[in-house]
Amino acid sequence: MSQVLSGAGLAAGITVGALLAEEMLGSTSLAGLPAALFTGGAAVGAAGVGRLCQRRGRRPGLATGYAVGALGSLGVVVAAATDSAPLLFVSLVVYGAGTSTNLLARYAGADLARPERRGRAVSTVLLATTLGAVAGPNLVTLSGAVAHDWGLPRLTGPFLLAVAAFAAAAVVLACFLRPDPLLLARARAADPPPADPSPADAAAPKTTPAQAATAQTPPAQAPPAEATATDGRALVTGATVMVLTQLVMIAIMTMTPVHMRAHGHSTQAAGLVIALHVGAMFLPSPLTGRLVDRLGPHPVAAASGLTLLAAGATAALTPAHSTPGPALALVLLGLGWNLGLLSGTALVTAAAPPATRAATQGLVDVGIAVAGATGGMASGVVTASGGFPVLAFGGGVLALAVLPVLLVTVRPARRRGPETT
Repeated sequence: MSQVLSGAGLAAGITVGALLAEEMLGSTSLAGLPAALFTGGAAVGAAGVGRLCQRRGRRPGLATGYAVGALGSLGVVVAAATDSAPLLFVSLVVYGAGTSTNLLARYAGADLARPERRGRAVSTVLLATTLGAVAGPNLVTLSGAVAHDWGLPRLTGPFLLAVAAFAAAAVVLACFLRPDPLLLARARAADPPPADPSPADAAAPKTTPAQAATAQTPPAQAPPAEATATDGRALVTGATVMVLTQLVMIAIMTMTPVHMRAHGHSTQAAGLVIALHVGAMFLPSPLTGRLVDRLGPHPVAAASGLTLLAAGATAALTPAHSTPGPALALVLLGLGWNLGLLSGTALVTAAAPPATRAATQGLVDVGIAVAGATGGMASGVVTASGGFPVLAFGGGVLALAVLPVLLVTVRPARRRGPETT
């Protein structure tokens, strides 16, 4: 429920953030600034929400993050109404906390999942985001009309929607996320339940303590390795995959509405393209989750790099007057991001023990947010100096960097042979 609601708030900055900044600041080169600011705010939010989840649990951490996101969305509306650029900048940073919380919530889906079903568990949470995230961009015209009727700039409409969406998501989590999944997972890791005895064990004669002490049998129900130690190799690999995919996705996505409007497309057309993009970010999650569980995260991460290359090439080669071309490019862009996010999330979750999992995940998402901020800021500068095709194709090529990272981290493990579990 909270992901459905917060998805609509997440779409506001994606859909009209760059257009609002371009309108208020009068500069295309600064159109990427909102994405840089709210993804920079997402870095701060990810660290703060991650630490709060580590100390108090998922429920207070995620609910607080969404409440802060609602406050930031309201600040954006006030900044646009008063034509205050400084307030806009500050509010976009605060709004970023809501976007970081939406992504951090995916980890809650994996807290209580068995390792072999972890990909599908994360995909369920991401899929729930789809309804609101796809509906949000398609409500640009309607929410803009509501804002206009209230005497506000039309582009503030999606942020008005974000205020209500994030606030409702915070209330739903605070009231209904019980028991807290992280706290329960931590308790189970500290005190695993005893295994059910088999019929043969039940019929076997009981041993005395002395006999048990001298028996040469391994202890039963030893905790899995992920419950006691951090796998640094998997952690670095998963973080790198998600950082690269976020950087490329934010850079190309941010400037697509600006590029379309500069070549005569309507705001509604740009909203439709973004809606298709957001749908591709989340709708494939069930299939991606199954692929992660069945094939492993490494092949899925490699597929993300190739898909993002195809997205960048499509966006670069599409005629400027075309609408289907940008739509196809952004669908591929969303799919590549989805493949990278789920595979990277599975790697990071498996690498971190429950005792430190939330803090580790928060720090990883800080890196993701910083990458998004870098991509958002650079996108406007690159587009203003070299054009949108240069930005799109360059981003696609950069996404291929996930391939050598995967090769470097997988090969040593194979040389050592299979590890015991």
